[in-house]
Amino acid sequence: MTEPDLATAAQKGDAEAFGRLVMSYALVARRVAQGILGNWDEAEDAVQEASLAAWQAIDRYDPSRAFRPWFIRIVANQSLDQLRRRKLRDGEELDEMTPTLTPSPEAMTDRALLRGRIAGAMRLLPERQRTAVTLFDGEGYSHAEIAAILQVPEGTVRSYVFHARRALRKALVSLVEAPA
Repeated sequence: MTEPDLATAAQKGDAEAFGRLVMSYALVARRVAQGILGNWDEAEDAVQEASLAAWQAIDRYDPSRAFRPWFIRIVANQSLDQLRRRKLRDGEELDEMTPTLTPSPEAMTDRALLRGRIAGAMRLLPERQRTAVTLFDGEGYSHAEIAAILQVPEGTVRSYVFHARRALRKALVSLVEAPA
């Protein structure tokens, strides 16, 4: 069955057809959610919640349009909502026995250190810039596709990506200048 056929069947209540649609974009959805949230476990939760939300809203989907941007927009929105909830939750003070999210420097390899620094720099970006640069550079979406997902003008997406890259460059320049 083609994607429009699956979407039409899903709108008629065919859960299997909907499952096939979602599974075809599951990996991309997880990577987008992980890029926004910075945590694979939270990304899994966000994709599951987004899948449920998409199933509940399938009657509003237009089968004449591509399913992927519609579904990824729901995933991105769910991830952004989850990030906002986390910020509220993380506002509480932690006791000294709470483990850190990153391993100690002694335990990290050079590659893990680089990943950690990039992730740290990504977390410093405003959420819209982080989302745009993740979708553009990480997932290969076009500016127009990202504009549709974020529901902002294409020029705004270009600005988000430009400013995110500049901030990342500035944050990561110390990797080159720091002694080994």
